This record gives sequence, C-alpha cells and structure tokens, in this order.
Amino acid sequence: MRDHDQDQDRDRDRYLFIRILEACNADCFMCEFALSRDAYRFSVEDFDELLPRARAAGVRYVRFTGGEPLMHRDVVELVRRGTAAGMRMSVITNGMLLPRMVQRLAGAGLAQVIVSLDGASGETHDVYRRSPGMFDNGLTGLRAAAALGILPRVNTVVGPHNYTEVPQLQKVLTEAGVVQWELSALKLDRTITYPDPAHVREVCDPVYDAGPDVLLVPLGKRFYGDTAEERDRYFGESLTPRASRPLCHVVDDVIYIDGRFGRMYACSCLPHREAGDGPGGGAPLREGGAIGLDTPVFRAHADYFREHGPELCSGCSTTAAGYSDDVARLGSVPPWRY
Repeated sequence: MRDHDQDQDRDRDRYLFIRILEACNADCFMCEFALSRDAYRFSVEDFDELLPRARAAGVRYVRFTGGEPLMHRDVVELVRRGTAAGMRMSVITNGMLLPRMVQRLAGAGLAQVIVSLDGASGETHDVYRRSPGMFDNGLTGLRAAAALGILPRVNTVVGPHNYTEVPQLQKVLTEAGVVQWELSALKLDRTITYPDPAHVREVCDPVYDAGPDVLLVPLGKRFYGDTAEERDRYFGESLTPRASRPLCHVVDDVIYIDGRFGRMYACSCLPHREAGDGPGGGAPLREGGAIGLDTPVFRAHADYFREHGPELCSGCSTTAAGYSDDVARLGSVPPWRY
C-alpha cells in the first residue's frame, strides 16, 4: 500500500472525472444511457464543495462526462467555476449541441472538448449513433472550438462494424485540425467477433504507424493490442488491452465520481463494473455528509486495482493502458493524454 504522505509530494497532476448527469439526446447502440431521461444533475453547490478538496488532493484537470453533459443547464457555469478555481476544464460530448454552445464554453474557460465520432461521415456515424445530423454538428463544433483556443479531441469506439472506416476518419480529423484522437474497442456484454483479425491489422496498423507530422495518430495502445498476447486476448476473448504488469499507475492519478450514486473510483473504466462489497466497488463520495476524496476506503480501492488491475480488468481503454505504461516507462505523461 502506498504511503498517503507521498501523495502530497507527487510530481504528476491528477484528473477528476465527474459524471454530471445520465440524460442523453443520442441513441447509441452500445451505450446504457441511450435516450435516457434520467433527472439527476450534479449541482453547482456540490461542485463548489468539491473543488477545494480536489485541489488539495492534487487535481488540476477536470472532465465532465455523462450522458450528454451539454444537456446540463448549468454546464457553462460549472466550467466557469472550475476554471476560476485553477482547474483545466474538459467536456466529453456527442457534439450535437456543441456548435450553439461552444462560444459560451470558451468564454467560461473550457480548455478541452472531446467529441465522439465513430464514422468517417454522417452517412455512417449518424447511423451508428442513431442520431441524424450528429456527425456534421460534432465536426462543426470541433472546428469552432479549435478556432477559439479549445483543444479539440475525438474519441472513437471501434468494432467489427466500423474498423474499415478508421483510415478515412483519420484523414477527416487531420484536415479538421483535431489534435488528439482515442480509438477504443467496442465493449458489449457478449463476445465481439471479427471474421478476419488479420484484416483488422492490415487496415489499422498503418493508422498507428503514420507519421505524426502528416496524419493524426491515435493515443495510447492499439485497440486490438500492441503485443501478441494482447491481440490473442482481444480477438479470442474480447478482452481489451490493459496496463502492463506489474502495476496499473492510472489509479494514482485519477478520481472518477459517479454523481448520481455518490461513489468514486480510481479509473474512468471502473464505474461500468457492478459495484459491490470490497475494494472493487469503489468508495462513497460522502462520509458523515461531507465530501472526501482521498479517504481510507478510496485509497484501499486504488491500491487494490494498482496491484490487480493488470490481471483483472476486462474493459480498459487504450488511453488508460497507454497512460499507465508511459508512467512506468517515463515517469510522467504530457497533459490530456488520458
């Protein structure tokens, strides 16, 4: 178990993820929040209480997730308050509302916007997300964000349905001025079968091997794995690449808050697991009615996944796995690489 006192001398900033709502205006086939009308909203008052504790815990980067965060009526004010507290603020969105809100978000100090794009055009992406107009709005919003000084990023969920579009999407995003790109494997509650794994590599290896001065190159590990062992697990068992042994370092740098259920986790991938007793189920956000971040329960949870994550986790993202490996190899990671 790590010495908590060492956290005060850490040389890496932490990331705070907050699921500020579960409502969504998209109908994505792979998402549990598709067309959700859940009424929960993370409040401005909760954020005000959380911010000083986050700063004391070493957090310097905050990302709002959902659902669709831009449906939160106070999202601009939340960004403004986080920025005023010295945080670098980020939002991940499906992009539908981004063009009409990007000016206000920029004025509030938004530092990064992440748009989910799964196809190389509206003809495919809007079908995958079952939301007409979403691709064009997302791309328009990204271009506007870049012009306003907001770091533009795209996250792409890749599966058998769309991996052949990845090379064309790479060109589209490069031309649009997107700076960061995550390709993460489709995760479903069933085995995902690729008829020809060799063809996946034939199509996608050049995307990762491209010269970064010419084309936008994805962050982190390859979604099907960097090693033969990782590829065998992915194509044979639908297990995405994990942080390499012996330790996962993401848990030292990440706090993920599930606002609706008042729980926190040491990785953004873990809240999709079923919570339960023991260290795998995260930690309560409030103890005795007050918000606390680096609580003993949370530290025990983080310690558990630091040691067991490389063997246990089944839904790691490419950026999380790559982030952990970079920390192990280099000791530090550039901002926003996760």
